[in-house]
Amino acid sequence: MHRTIAAITLLLTTGSPIVLAQKLAPDAVILSVAPNGNDDNDGSAGKPLRTFERAQAAIREINGQHDVVAELSDGMYRIANPLIFHAADGGQNGHQVVWRAAKDARPVISGGIAVTGWKVFDRAKNIWVADVPAGTDSSDLWVDGHLAPRARVELPRADVTFTREGLTLRGAKYNYLAALPDPSRILVSGTGFFTERFSPVARIDGMKIVMQQPSWDNNLWGYDSLAFPYHPELAHLYLSNAFAFLSEPGQWYIDPRQGKLYLKPAAGIDLAKADVELPRLTVLLSISGSYDTPVRNLSFRGIRFSHTTWMGPSSSEGYASQQSGSYLTGRAIAYPADPLGTCKFGCPEFESVRNEWQQMPASVQVSAAERITFDSNVFAHLGQYALGIGNDADAMLSGIGLGTGDVTVAANVFTDLGGGAILAGGVRRDAHHPPRPEMVNRQLIIRNNRIRLVSKTFRDNSAILSTYITQAIILHNDISEVPYDAIDIGYGWGMHDAGGNPNYRVRMHGYDWKANLVYSTPTTHRDTVVAGNRVHGAKRFFHDGGAIYNLSASPGTLITENYIFDNSKMIGLYLDEGSRYITVRRNVVQDTDSEWLNINTVRAAYPLRISPDNTADSNWHDGTKIGGMWTNYQNDLILNDHLVTNGQWPEEALEVMKHAGIEPEAGPVAYGEAQPGAGEPAKP
Repeated sequence: MHRTIAAITLLLTTGSPIVLAQKLAPDAVILSVAPNGNDDNDGSAGKPLRTFERAQAAIREINGQHDVVAELSDGMYRIANPLIFHAADGGQNGHQVVWRAAKDARPVISGGIAVTGWKVFDRAKNIWVADVPAGTDSSDLWVDGHLAPRARVELPRADVTFTREGLTLRGAKYNYLAALPDPSRILVSGTGFFTERFSPVARIDGMKIVMQQPSWDNNLWGYDSLAFPYHPELAHLYLSNAFAFLSEPGQWYIDPRQGKLYLKPAAGIDLAKADVELPRLTVLLSISGSYDTPVRNLSFRGIRFSHTTWMGPSSSEGYASQQSGSYLTGRAIAYPADPLGTCKFGCPEFESVRNEWQQMPASVQVSAAERITFDSNVFAHLGQYALGIGNDADAMLSGIGLGTGDVTVAANVFTDLGGGAILAGGVRRDAHHPPRPEMVNRQLIIRNNRIRLVSKTFRDNSAILSTYITQAIILHNDISEVPYDAIDIGYGWGMHDAGGNPNYRVRMHGYDWKANLVYSTPTTHRDTVVAGNRVHGAKRFFHDGGAIYNLSASPGTLITENYIFDNSKMIGLYLDEGSRYITVRRNVVQDTDSEWLNINTVRAAYPLRISPDNTADSNWHDGTKIGGMWTNYQNDLILNDHLVTNGQWPEEALEVMKHAGIEPEAGPVAYGEAQPGAGEPAKP
């Protein structure tokens, strides 16, 4: 008889099965920190310190001889600069350093400012205005704990012609655009089949919108581009970030030169009482040592991280999305003379930059660090990916990427985010083939987290993305109401796997470029386990991808006992190009009329065996559709399969459904709208 993942966990674990962290010593030193504290105090319970920097200095004096706890009192800790943790800030000589909430306290580390003093600006249109510090700019705003939409209008694609320089519009209704002030603040944005892209305007000449470079060039070529999205009938195009676009309830616009914030409040919002938060920081917390001296033995518990913004899409680089938070920057030497004609859906020249993609910076960042724990925190109201673990160097505030080991992310809530929840691993050469062993990302545990209502701005972000990590364990999370994928593992489309991908040699011409090596050794993506997760309400916007998805080879990887339901009739389990050595076993996919399983064997290159040696064994599903070519020739096998009809789920499937999601031992994992049972379909 099969035992469930939950049962095995309880059998193998002593003590709490939730967080694999060392207990604090009885003589641990406790330092108190409070928003109304004083840095001249000694940090005792009655004399708390005020700033994190002062607490860090105090910890460094004693963390070589004692375990240390920095205990945060209730309140809002507004920081003007990111908190920087180096090796000296972690536990030394085997000791632990813990930053945690005091008993019954709910401390908040905020990168924003509270906006008050609202006045009516235009009563007829219900537009209000408030003063903010001159020069302040932001891509995000939160009103009563909800991300507010930027002012924008939709452009019908029938009204637009794409050119190398920008857009040409048709229709007298667009005449007003040429007279708008500050046109360089306006963004053109668009959604495709799996990307959401942003590009800033340079100027508007009559009916011609001239765009900033290199953002525009990078958004015109490759796959699912602004000009040529897959399935254009599903795509949308917008102009955003101008006062003139402020037309719908909830929208806002900021004027940095005048120091004015304009808001057209949603119904029921009383601005005299509302909590309006304007973020100014991109990064709240950076934990990064060096490869020789990593940060060690550092934990964060019971803290809320809130109010960040990423201004990258408004820069001349824009956001030329490629997949799940990776995007193009700079100018490609091999850029084609006519991208709109020769690179509508990929081209050999595009493959020259396949190894040069950049990652979105996360709000909380960890690199060159070991034995780091995030336990029972809240990551809410953040403008981009919330937590970045071992990402590429160019995405890290420290400038040092990768190099994470034994990181645990357990029983946290991720909600109301502009981007995804967790971005783990990098996408560049050093990520998939590190030049030194200390750079390998290894042993990551993501367990018992509740993730809901994320990727609101960057809908192309998966809720959890784990790229090149050895032994990533994604276990018993509850993920709901996300526009794209819930859990993505792997990267690279098989191009960096041992021996290369023959599709990129024969058809894609990826290896025509000397910078794209054919490696003789495998990547660090291996021994991943995705188990016991409860995924519902995924795939709410984008059609490509799957609720649980893999890219490239991953020896020893297991996807098992996950429960996927209410999946928008999209793909449930997806093994994309280059997937091999994956076992998909004992999962439940409840979504009638959906494609419960798909594999991308690249039909046009079928004889080359692009995605072989995968097994789907003993799964239950009520959808009848299977995608891709599951054949003996590929050694892609579907075994002991169970099609369930009339809702008659067998006992073993019901056990998987019952035990999927957050384990009872984790306790209450909830915040705001991210509550148990929220977002689930009504029971018949």
